[in-house]
Amino acid sequence: MSLKCFVKRSLHLVARIFGHRPVVAQVVKLAPNEMLAGRTALITGGTSGIGYAIADAFLTAEASVVITGRSEKRVREACERLISTDGQRSNRVYGAVMDISNTGNLQSSFESIIGMLHGQNIDILVNNAGIIGGNIFDITEEEFTAVLNINLKGTVFLSRIVAKYMIANHIRGNILNIASSSSLRPAISAYTLSKWGIRGLTLGLAKSLIPHGIVVNGVAPGPTATPMLKTDADSDIGHDTLPSGRYALPEEIANMAVFLVSGMGRTIVGDIVYMTGGAGLITYDDMSYTI
Repeated sequence: MSLKCFVKRSLHLVARIFGHRPVVAQVVKLAPNEMLAGRTALITGGTSGIGYAIADAFLTAEASVVITGRSEKRVREACERLISTDGQRSNRVYGAVMDISNTGNLQSSFESIIGMLHGQNIDILVNNAGIIGGNIFDITEEEFTAVLNINLKGTVFLSRIVAKYMIANHIRGNILNIASSSSLRPAISAYTLSKWGIRGLTLGLAKSLIPHGIVVNGVAPGPTATPMLKTDADSDIGHDTLPSGRYALPEEIANMAVFLVSGMGRTIVGDIVYMTGGAGLITYDDMSYTI
């Protein structure tokens, strides 16, 4: 770390200890609307964080949602929370156990989900499931493989399954990939490498599927107040090294997700909306690149 960077961070630390005021954000959630009325979305990793916020926003926009996760208990509890917000949602919330890294079971898992929908077609896929992996100088081969299997490999194979399903059923749907500010950074971790892959996949899928009326885009959050980063919206969301001065909130990402998969986003094709607070775009200072 350079002396300048060290001094800067030290001053920020002193400011936090003496007289620092917690940073909060006033985020406007979408009011109840019908932007996604009649639509059905499959959201991977939907039990918490960004995936859960997207499910909640889609329900507010009158969509039905299927959230997936690896834990049956967490999937059930997340569905209960979504329904508790509004009892009228109860017939539009579904949960399914899905291990995105187990590509051999993805087809059967997807078919089970279609079966539980009783004739509804899935016309939105949100590829959100992901985990953080360590620096390439420290990470083990097993850890590296786990990150790539969940963040990239699983996303590739599930996208292929859903795309073929949409084409076969003449569904002019949407695939939305949750990318990251890391896709703009020098790649120094398995996570960053996986998000570079998601960035490229978004472009490739968009070009391949738009002739079939399937729109593919991405949203790239920067550091976001989620359990994955061990923070949440109820705590101090200040982030001194981000140009925006704070973490993003999952609800902000969810608002954009609704727009991108709605009818208003049909001419946005192969794009990634960077909601990074400046991370990766105008600064790398929020991450360390020291070995």
